[in-house]
Amino acid sequence: MTPTTQRWDLTWKQLGLVCPDPRLLESVLSHYREPHRHYHTLQHLEECFAKWDELRAESSYPGEVELALWFHDVIYDVKRHDNEEKSAEWARRCLVDAGASEEMAQRVHALVMATRHHQPGVEGDASLLVDVDLSILAAPPNRFEEYERQIRAEYDYVPLALFRQERKKILQGFLNRPRIYRTKTFFERYEATARKNLERAIEASV
Repeated sequence: MTPTTQRWDLTWKQLGLVCPDPRLLESVLSHYREPHRHYHTLQHLEECFAKWDELRAESSYPGEVELALWFHDVIYDVKRHDNEEKSAEWARRCLVDAGASEEMAQRVHALVMATRHHQPGVEGDASLLVDVDLSILAAPPNRFEEYERQIRAEYDYVPLALFRQERKKILQGFLNRPRIYRTKTFFERYEATARKNLERAIEASV
């Protein structure tokens, strides 16, 4: 059994459920392997799980957060605007099929939806999940630069000048927030590094 399979099985065990379809894990992984992806890949998923381990003890429903992590980018198409909705709905359906309560299914749905990053006031488990998803912003310089190249590759159909203009707006938006990381743990560990990375990226886009 691979570490990925072990983590997947443990996630369902933490939920007190059994995965409803033995083929589901491979289906999820195949989505993260889609050829149009360059950042939203298994690498991103693995990095998220590594950071999640730093916050797990702070979670009210760690199994639910972990399942939301598995599904948070399972649907990803840069030309669509409903990726989170489709990902959240898939997660909700899987939980219902596994016999989860409607309350659990809805909580996981809400967690996936929180990764849209349009909700600065997220709290509780949602703040843990969003911080994990944004942990790439505080990556070491070489990894952060690779991340920026990967994002560009996902939007390679956008003319470079327009991409730089829009990318700068997004990065500046994060920099303008009173705090990037909602949790005390990540704020203390990663806020300063994330801001330095963002500042450098914005300068490079000028």
